[in-house]
Amino acid sequence: MEKTEKGKIIEDYRVHDQDTGSADVQVALLTDRIQLLTGHLQKHPKDHNSRRGLLIMVGRRRQLLNHLRNSELGRYRNVVKRLGLRK
Repeated sequence: MEKTEKGKIIEDYRVHDQDTGSADVQVALLTDRIQLLTGHLQKHPKDHNSRRGLLIMVGRRRQLLNHLRNSELGRYRNVVKRLGLRK
C-alpha cells in the first residue's frame, strides 16, 4: 500500500512510533498546506477567502512553534532547520 504525502510527512516528523499529533508533526503538516496555498494565491490573487485561511494557518503554526520553543528548544531548532523556516 502506497503512503500518501501526509503519511510521509507524519512518518518523517513524528517523535515516537504512535505519534500523529505532536507539535512537530502539526507544524510540518501546516507548512506543507501553507506552501500549497501560497502557490494557489500566486495564480489567483483575488481569492480573499483562501488568503484568510492562509493567514489563520500561519498564525496557528506560529503558536505551535512558540509552544515548542518554550517547552523543548532542541526539538524547536530541529523542526525549524528541517523545514527551512526563518526565525
